[in-house]
Order: sequence, then structure tokens, then C-alpha cells
Amino acid sequence: MKVKKSLSALAITLALGASTTAFAAAADSFNDVPKDHWSYAALDELAKDGIIEGYEDGKFQGNRMMSRYEMATIVAKAMDKVKSGSLGDQALVEKLEKEYGSELDALDKKIEAVNARIDNVKITGFVRTQWDSDKTDGKGYNNDNKRFYLDLEGEMKISNNWKAKFQLEKNAHYTSAFTTDAQGNKHNHSGRDTNEIDKDHSGTISRIWVDGTIANNWYVNIGRKWSGIGYQNMLQGGETDGIQFWHPISKDLMVSGWCFAPTWDGADYTLYGANVFGKIANNLELNVAYGESNKEKWFGDKYGSVDLRTQLTPTVKLTGTYAWTGADEYNTDKAVRLDYKGTNLKNVGSFGAYTRYVNYGAVGDIGHDDEWGSLPSNMKGWILGAKYVPWENVEWETLYSKQKVNVNSTNDDRTLFRTQLDFHF
Repeated sequence: MKVKKSLSALAITLALGASTTAFAAAADSFNDVPKDHWSYAALDELAKDGIIEGYEDGKFQGNRMMSRYEMATIVAKAMDKVKSGSLGDQALVEKLEKEYGSELDALDKKIEAVNARIDNVKITGFVRTQWDSDKTDGKGYNNDNKRFYLDLEGEMKISNNWKAKFQLEKNAHYTSAFTTDAQGNKHNHSGRDTNEIDKDHSGTISRIWVDGTIANNWYVNIGRKWSGIGYQNMLQGGETDGIQFWHPISKDLMVSGWCFAPTWDGADYTLYGANVFGKIANNLELNVAYGESNKEKWFGDKYGSVDLRTQLTPTVKLTGTYAWTGADEYNTDKAVRLDYKGTNLKNVGSFGAYTRYVNYGAVGDIGHDDEWGSLPSNMKGWILGAKYVPWENVEWETLYSKQKVNVNSTNDDRTLFRTQLDFHF
């Protein structure tokens, strides 16, 4: 028999759009099984023994008529549960299975079709609760990241070669330090308008793109998405419109190219570039990127970066990055990161730790990933952090950072403490 005995009641419900209760209340138009058929007595016996769900008195009451398809659905549920029943119950189910074999085969095909449709759509993401203590020269200014945050990502299969994807983000600030100016506008201590803080994280679908494979191992994505360049996303790390492709050039190396238009306000330019990345020696990885802009902006019209990454020991990884732009001054970024172990969301108790030194020039990149405000431009300093998995699919991260910000002018001292829990699904 093709019907799998592990079929759940939920899968059957999805396939038929009905439940056991609905079967019991169905109209008399289902009359494929005669009233005096032995199947009704068999169902009553199985209901009485708890193998299937009957009425309040534990019976299916054979005086109502059911179609053979309804019968097959109930038998499939019994097949899923009968292992815990008596030998008599098992014999009854086997007899029912033989009687409704063709209907069970049809049911199996329906469920396979439903599962195929379900497999075409995948939803993943996480919910974050985050708290920051962020002080510059001893004063708390930035309260943007005392928040609850949702990241929701969807993937829809188009064909074996193409997938459509989307991302939704939502911030909900649970504390704030907003003030009201003379015109009645609300601002927080960082000076940004409240609408500006959440305009890209308002709970609407803000990013949509497609991933695909074309001839001879050429991979491409097209649309609006978050794009990063390099192992630490220093040269570029943010939302863009455009196209990017990848292609293997050897067993260990890939080449990538892009045409990006950053989406943030005022970014009226397009970026063109390419990079080569992958393993270049035993235990050594390299990423080299170079690009140009169609307009000369604050960063000039050229940019590039070099990343090196190595696994020093089975538990220690070292990453270094250097980025530059065509600006006249303050045009370089430098960062070193040391990671110890790492977390596995399925492994409760797993942990990792890291330390970083960063030096971001005021115009040393196009638009790096500032990691929710912990790494602004025109700063230098160090970060110490740790991650831990207290429960399955839950990650706790805490970091502490001492920085010099506005290093080309006021050279202020900044102290950042952040702790957050991510609940992945």
C-alpha cells in the first residue's frame, strides 16, 4: 500500500480541506458506502478503542452514509495510529486497508501534491529583543536599538533553476529618549526623526529579488536585496537595487561582478565592480574587490578592498580587511577580527567569542555594514563579544566596545554595551 503510515491528520486535512468533525456532519449526498456495510461497525470498534476519533459516545454511528473517499481518509488516520492498538484493532485496519486500497492510493497522490506545494515555499527568520547602553563622552545619545526586531524571509520555488525571495523587517522600540522641538517634531538624542529611524523597518515587504542558475554554472540574483562585499562587509554592506553574478573559475576560486544602485536617500549613483574570492593556499582564503562609480561622489569614483582569512587552529579564526576609496583624505578602512569557536543553534550550550579592532575613515568605504550602529564611519576602537545558545534555536549575544568617534574633529570617547536574544524559526 502506497499510503505512508506516518501520515499526520494535519496533512490529510490539508489535502481534503476537511476534518473528522466535518466528516461526521457531512450531508447524506455521500452515499457510496451502503448503510449496512461492515466498514461502519469496524470504525465504531476502532473509535471505541481510541484508534480514531468518534462521537462523544466513542462511536462513528453507522446510520450516516459516507463516501469511500471519506472512509479512506479515516482509515489512513487509523493506519497512522494502530501500532499502539491491540492485535484485533490491527487486523481490522488491515481489512479496511484492503477494502479501500484504490482510494488510499488517490489520497496518497493528493498528499504528495500538497507536500510539493508546501515545499515550494519556505519561511525563515528570527525575532530579536535588544538592549543598548550607548554613551558618548559619558552622555547617553543613541536609543535607537532598545527594541524588538523581526526579520522575516521567504523563498518561493519557481523551477529547479530559479527562486523568488523576499525580506520583511520590523522594529518596535520599547524605550526611547525622544524630545519634542519647538515645531512639535519628535526627535531622539541622536538627532534623527522618528520616521527616519524605522522607515526601512516598518513591517512591510521591503526587499524582493530572484536567484537563478543559468548555463554552465553561472549564478545570478536580480532585484532589491541586502548586498555585502568582502568577509567583513566593510567596502559595501547594505540595501541595493541591481544585479550580481558568480561563476567558478577553478576548484577553489569564484569570480563575481555587480551593478548596484544603493537605495538610501541621496544615493544617486551606480556602482560597477568585480571580485575574486576563495582558497588560495592551505588554510588561507582571499577576497579582492575593485569597482568604479558612474558619478564622482564623496568617496571619489573608485573603490577596492582586500580580505584575508585563515583558521589558525580548529577553534580560532583570524580575518583581516583593508578597504579604500578614491577620496582625497580619510579614505581607508582597516579591521582585524579574531573568532573563537562559534554557536550551533541546534546544540544547546554551544558558544563563541570574538574580539575586533576597527578603524573606519570618514570616507573609507561606499557604505559599510554598521551592524546596527555599533560601527559608524569616522571611528576607531575595539569590540569584545560573546555568543551562547541557552535553548535550541535561541542565541544570546553580548558585546562591549570602547571607541573614538568623530576622530577627524572632536575625537569623542564612546562606550557601547549591547545584549540581545535572537529567537530563530
